[in-house]
Parts: sequence; C-alpha cells; structure tokens
Amino acid sequence: MERSLEIKLKEKNWDPRMELDVLKWWENLYERKASKGKIFSIDTPPPYPSGRPWHIGAVAQYAQIDMIARYARMSGYNVHFPIGIDRNGIPVERYVERTLNVNFASMDRRSFIDLCSKVLDELESEMLGIMRRIGMSCDFANYYRTDSPKYRALTQSTFIDLFKRGLIYESTRPNNYCWDCKTTIADAEVSYQEVQGDLVYIRFNIHGSDGEVVIATTRPELLCSCKAVIFNPDDPRYAHRLENKMAEVPIYGQVVPILPSAYAKKDFGTGLMMVCSYGDHTDVQLFRELGLEELIAIDQTGRMTEAAGPLKGLTVKEARRALIKSLSEMGKIEKIERINHSVPVCERSNTPIEIIPMREYYLVQTKFKGDLLRIARKMKFFPDHHRQLLIDWINSLKIDWPISRRRYYATEIPLWYCKVCGRVIVPPKGRYYRPWDEGPPIERCPGCGSTEFEGEQRTFDTWMDSSVSPLFISGYHEGRRGLFKRAYPVTLRPQGKDIVRTWLYYTILRCYQITAKPSFRYVWIGGLGLDERGEKMSKSKGNVIDPSPIIERYGGDAFRFWCAQESSLGYDFRISEARIANASKFLNKLWNIARYVSQFPIPTRVRLVSTDAWIIDAFSETMSGVLEGYRKLDFFVPATRLRDFLWNTFADHYIEMTKTRALSTSQSNEARSAWFSLHYCLKNSLLLLAPIMPFMTDVIWRSLYDEESIHLQRFPRRRPNRGLAKYTKDIKEFNSEIWRLKKSMNLSLKDPIRAEIPRRLRLFRRDLIDMHNIQTS
Repeated sequence: MERSLEIKLKEKNWDPRMELDVLKWWENLYERKASKGKIFSIDTPPPYPSGRPWHIGAVAQYAQIDMIARYARMSGYNVHFPIGIDRNGIPVERYVERTLNVNFASMDRRSFIDLCSKVLDELESEMLGIMRRIGMSCDFANYYRTDSPKYRALTQSTFIDLFKRGLIYESTRPNNYCWDCKTTIADAEVSYQEVQGDLVYIRFNIHGSDGEVVIATTRPELLCSCKAVIFNPDDPRYAHRLENKMAEVPIYGQVVPILPSAYAKKDFGTGLMMVCSYGDHTDVQLFRELGLEELIAIDQTGRMTEAAGPLKGLTVKEARRALIKSLSEMGKIEKIERINHSVPVCERSNTPIEIIPMREYYLVQTKFKGDLLRIARKMKFFPDHHRQLLIDWINSLKIDWPISRRRYYATEIPLWYCKVCGRVIVPPKGRYYRPWDEGPPIERCPGCGSTEFEGEQRTFDTWMDSSVSPLFISGYHEGRRGLFKRAYPVTLRPQGKDIVRTWLYYTILRCYQITAKPSFRYVWIGGLGLDERGEKMSKSKGNVIDPSPIIERYGGDAFRFWCAQESSLGYDFRISEARIANASKFLNKLWNIARYVSQFPIPTRVRLVSTDAWIIDAFSETMSGVLEGYRKLDFFVPATRLRDFLWNTFADHYIEMTKTRALSTSQSNEARSAWFSLHYCLKNSLLLLAPIMPFMTDVIWRSLYDEESIHLQRFPRRRPNRGLAKYTKDIKEFNSEIWRLKKSMNLSLKDPIRAEIPRRLRLFRRDLIDMHNIQTS
C-alpha cells in the first residue's frame, strides 16, 4: 500500500516571533496540572533593579536557573519556583541621586523614598518583562518585593528575636565607611582595586638624638594621627638599634614610641611602619593591642578634621598633595616612588573607604564560625570546588557584622528610645514598623513612665533583608507550618560566585540563627559574564550589551541555548552578539531536522533494520551523558552533547543513510523502521532539550506528538542497548572518505562512485550503497 508524504511543519525557518504565541500557551500551564511529587523549592535570587540596562550576564544566569526548574519538573518534582525583586539598599538610592540629580541627605525623607519607589517600579517592570521573554517559568502571578510591608515585617521580626536573645548589640568601633554613600559598610561590601600611587619616604627624627629613621607610606595625610612606629623584631636593621626609642612625627611634632611588632613587613618600603588611626584594619588591630588612643583625622564627609591642623577641610587627595609639598619644603622627604598597590573601595560607589569609629548595631557572627563551617561542608555544591569560596570567607571573619546603615530606602531598625532614661523600646513581632515616622506601640516608658520617645533613624544593611529569602518563600512569616515543614530547608540556592561572601554567607548565618537548621540542601554557583576580551562589563568601559534587542532579534531560545553551551558550570563565560548569533544556527538546524521528520507517520511495532538500531544505540549513549549533565545541573553537557549528536551524527549521517528507505512511498518494514527511528531520536531529543530550549521544543512537540505541552512530560528512559554504538566512528569515517573522494573527482554527492564497503560495516551495506550511489565490483 502506497502513501503520500506531507510536511507538517509548514514554516521553512524558525522565526523568534513565534515565541510570543508560545508565551500565551504557557499562561497558568503548571496550575492546570500540578505535580503531586516531592517539593523541589528554589530560592531564586531576587534581582536588583539598580539601573539600565539589566546586565546581560545576569539574564543568562536567570535563564539557567529556569533550566533547573524545568529539569526538576520533568523529573517528577513539585517545583516551587518563586520570583521576587530586591528593592532595598544603597544601589537604588545612588541611581536615583545620579539620574535625577538629587541628594538624599538634603531631601525630605518621605519624598526621597517616594522617588526611589517610583524609579524601582519602572526598572522592575523592565526586568520582569525580560524574564518572561526568555521563557522563565517562575510564579510571576505571586512575585514578591523585599520592600513590601510583609517582607520587611519578616526582617524586623527576625531582628527582634535575635535582639532579645542577645545576638544583636550596639557598640562604637572603627568601621569601614564610605563617605560617598554616607554610611558604614561591612567587610563583605568592600572590594579591592589595583591603582597607581605614591609611596612617600619620610624622615622622622629619633627623639633625644641626632639620628633619624625613614618610613615609607602611601597615606602621609594621616601623620597627624600617628601614635606609634613599628619594626619587625626579626629585622636585623632595627632589632637592637631602635629598641626603647621614640620618634618625632614631622610637621605635627608628637613624640611616639618605636615598638617591635610582627605586623611590620620587612620587604615593604624601609621595613618601618606608621601606626595611625586609621589607615587600614592592621592599624585598628594595633591600636587595640597596644592600647593606643585614637585621633580621628578624617570625618564622615571625607574631609580632614581639626586634628589635621592646616589641612582641615581638605579632601583626602588634597591633603595628601599639600602635606607632600610641606614635607618636601622642610627637607623631610627622601624620595617618592610610583607604585601599584591595592586600595579598598566601596563595591557600590568605587570610592576608597575610610575607617572611622561609628556607633552601630552588630549581629554576632564570629561565635558561629564552627557551626557555619560544618554546614558549608555538609551542603552539596554545584560545582563542588566553589564550596571553598564560602569556607575561605568564613575562616577570614574576625569581627561581628555591622548591620545598621545611615540611609533611607531600606528596612528600618524597629527600635525607639526613651528621651528621659534612654531605655530601648522593642516592639512585638508581627507587623512592619517605621520608627522615624511613627511612635512606639506603648504610651509610657516601662522604666521611668515618660511619654516622650525618639525613633531610631537608621536602617538595616540590605543583606539583612535578602538573607531571609528562604524563610519568606517557604511561608515562615505567615505561620504556614505545613508548607514550611515541607519546603524548608529549601532544596536549592542558585546564585553567582560574586555574592558568595554576602548573600550565600549571610543567608546561612541568619537562617541558622533563627531555625537552627541549614537554609538549603544544594548550592548552585554560576560564573560571571564577561565581554569578548574576558573583561568585566561596565558602562565606563563602553562594553555593556543591552539584552533586550539581542533577545528580540534572536529569540529567547537562541539566548538560552547560547548561555547553556558557552561554558561549563561555575566558570566565567564571554558574551557577544556574534556568539549568540552563532548559537542560533543550531535552532535552524533542529527546525530543518524536525520538518524533515514531520512528513513521516509514527509506526508502533517494527523490526529494526541494523542502521536504525545503530542510531538508537548511538542516541542512547548520548542520552546517558545528557542525563548525567542534568543531574549535575551543568547545562553545558546536555547542550553540547545533543547539538553534536543531532548535527554531526543524526543529520549528517543517519538521515542521509536512510533517505532512500524513509522516502519510499511503500509501507514496507524497511521504511517503517526508518520512520520509527527518526521519530524516536527527534521526540526524545526534544524532551531532553526542553529545559534549555522551551519554545521551539514545545512548538514541534505539539505539532507532531501531543496537544499537551512538552513541559508537562517526563524525561525519557533509555532503551535496551544492542551494542551497535561502537560502529559510529567507523560509519562517520567511511562516509567522510567517500565525500572526499567525490570532491577530489569533481563528482556531485548523487553521482555514482565505485568503492568497496568494509567488512566491519557489512551490517549497514544496503544503506551505505544507497546513500553514496556506490557501484560495487
């Protein structure tokens, strides 16, 4: 019985605009058929809308997080995939100040907060639109905001718990201070930049003698606050010569002790070091250990104080130049070297930080280091080597976490103070408080009976909010014990390696302090998106790529496939439009394969021809590697393995080998065997590609196999292997050799050629002869 063939996929090429129709198909898709399996909860990082455009590397990371969710659903899990927007903290304030040319400190607090909220609404809408466009399958209908009263009430409730337990205290200590952001910042918010600077060699007189010593420093403006000079006790240049001596500080004249200390580096400068308040955290440590009295040289505006004498009111850079000039005129400079050195800067403003004593609230963390290290070693990391980033950070902790900030757009510290006796008023948990704008929930002070109170003006470090996201998404704040019991600890925390020491660390700390449990079971750490030259993207470098036009031009699937196949999990990846355009070629190849296969019926029972059994075995071998890659949440493996199989084995070799049989109009077993294998490989490839390329796979699936979405299906299982995959290399080499021969003889691929089929390929003899039009002897 003969039949006619008809291609079911009418469009000759994949058009990214088709994805817009697919987005409509997916509305409420998972609500219509929710899985009853075990909960797989994802603590999706709430992106921070701090400006335009959204970093294309971040968009790529969210695409891969969606791949995790889709893989988990197709593995039978009940996936809890919330999405939130992080709307607290300094970055949005700085964006508002920069774009609207305002200053938060000179504005009414409520007006500035309203400005921030309005700008956030605009940026948030753009981010959510990009997420939808790349096919993210998170719960958009119930997305949360970290500045909502509900979320901020949770942050404040956890603070109240920890405050009552004595894990939060107030103290005046030297702190990292960004005078540009006008607030204290934690060590985790400090990064380091290599800059060129002057190493100034200054002559100090030895008190009571004609001798002198030379000290090299990059911070000569801190001479006024110099309280000691140190040398390494193992340095033979000074060990006996300077013991029990005193030094006279140039210009300011104070006499300071010269002391032995292991903190002095023998190989830096002259080996002698000033101890000032405060050049760095080594100074802080030395002042504490040596019992020195601090003198504050720099104020909260980044200018010199009265202690600097004639330098008062100058910026740090101005004071440095002025002091070098004065020292030079006095003959106190031996030389100046131009050096490269590392400078601590605020990671948000890139402004060099100063260390200034500030009264702040602290959260105890150092006493939990042992517990946190135990948790870090117990959790499973993808990839495992990024676990060390967390362990190294925990081991480096030396002080508690300063959690209070002097900004406006953040969660307020929920405390009031009695104006008469100073008693701290702690409110009950359960709602969101704004102490700067409302009175305490009591009428009289329990200590003295006063009715006058002052509300706390400071806010929390934004990581105080972000670090309770696992509690929020699992219903802890709502008292939903059933959900919390099933969804906590959260299954997975996916994030970038750049925020291991902040979001990952602080979440583990905070959730452990509150629940006495780890916050999640697995941690997935992605690499960073860099430009084509491997450099960090920034507006100042002019190498930022706006993701929106790229996604509209090539589509969500091309973008997703590119980021999956660009690099292995955990490694940095390079971004360019050319790379994304090149990745899109695979989509066209897959579409063409599917169009070809779509013309054939799907047989149910066949006796497989050897060539067809071979391709199924070859696919089964590919499937093993693909599934292993998925289990490791490394999408580079399934993307590259499936691309290689479909393009370089299935299309280039198998389809060509079976065209004669497949295109036959008969219903012979030989034809039906080819049809079966063509559909088997395509259908299961679509299932395996669905988490990575959700749009095209769903279009082809619904057109050829099932009206129900591919994303409601389960991953395929391997068929029994007949051991024929071992012939793959030989088949490819034989085919390639015949193609080379025809090319060398100026023959077309359809022209006949005389050749012999190797004995090792006799199982495939008939198909190889038909494929190449071979004339045998």
